[in-house]
Amino acid sequence: MLTPPTPSWLAHEIASQPTLIEELLAREIPHVTEIVARLPPFSYIVIAARGSSDHAATYAVYCWAALAGWPVALAAPSLYTLYETPPRLEGALVVGISQSGQSPDIVAVLTEARRQGRPTLAITNDHNSPLGNIADEVVELGVGIEQSVAATKTYVAQLAVVATFAASWSGNPERLAELRAMPAALDATLQRTSDIAARIQRYRDAEGFTVIGRGFNYATAFELALKLKELTYAQAIAYSSADFRHGPVATISKGSPVILMMPRGAVYADMYELALELRQREADLLVISDAPEGLAFATTPLPLAVTVPEWLSPLTTILPGQIFALHLTLARGLNPDAPRGLHKVTQTF
Repeated sequence: MLTPPTPSWLAHEIASQPTLIEELLAREIPHVTEIVARLPPFSYIVIAARGSSDHAATYAVYCWAALAGWPVALAAPSLYTLYETPPRLEGALVVGISQSGQSPDIVAVLTEARRQGRPTLAITNDHNSPLGNIADEVVELGVGIEQSVAATKTYVAQLAVVATFAASWSGNPERLAELRAMPAALDATLQRTSDIAARIQRYRDAEGFTVIGRGFNYATAFELALKLKELTYAQAIAYSSADFRHGPVATISKGSPVILMMPRGAVYADMYELALELRQREADLLVISDAPEGLAFATTPLPLAVTVPEWLSPLTTILPGQIFALHLTLARGLNPDAPRGLHKVTQTF
């Protein structure tokens, strides 16, 4: 029987990510380039995913459109299973993203796509899973078994694969060069998280968090909110900064914990304005940013060690969130490797 490292498998898997992503990119950049070259024609992309994989799919909505111009839609798997009314997929490339590759409803989407004669792609940590077996093309994450229930290394690996497709489709070699620099950025960012444990007691009894991002980091907000719900049992709710202004801002009062995704980029000015408004409301701001002026708003700054291109920032921005969720879980006396009522493989129909 495996013995988890101190203090947990989750801590070990978070720390392993720079090395694993470096290995993944060295292996999969040539593989993805080959896949892109042999894909048949398509005019848009449909992605089926659940849980953390769905957040990787949300990143793809922005990444594949911004760098390659592909329209991307998220599938509604219930149409394929419970309602038995799958839509027409003419012109689509259909992609399934799943760390386990086991979920029947994700497999059903790709099965129907194959029936309709559409090309299919699986991004999974198990090439021999049902999802891997049904797809025309498979990219295996290859990051090893994830012992902790909460996804960390498989999520960031999925982001890296999505980014690799974006860079390849873009036809711009500079995008691949930027991608190859990410393992060092991940390592530097993790090195800057060493003091988060000392700041965690302030939030030990917090009942809920509001988590806000936009653009490429819209996905990051949802992924961090999920990690907080899974691990700490807090009611964490994610929004885009735009949607948040359309009503939910009324929920914020003095002392409300709000986590802001604020790396430099096109959405930074919008997030800065929101941080200013929330500070006026006396919210308790936790800010993940590489910008000193943005971090200055924070009650609890969560700095990013380096500035990376905005399209790749979700790979680094989630890391302080993962560390925050880990230490808050430990501060609450909970087991970060085995959240109550959860299993590593969740099969939905």
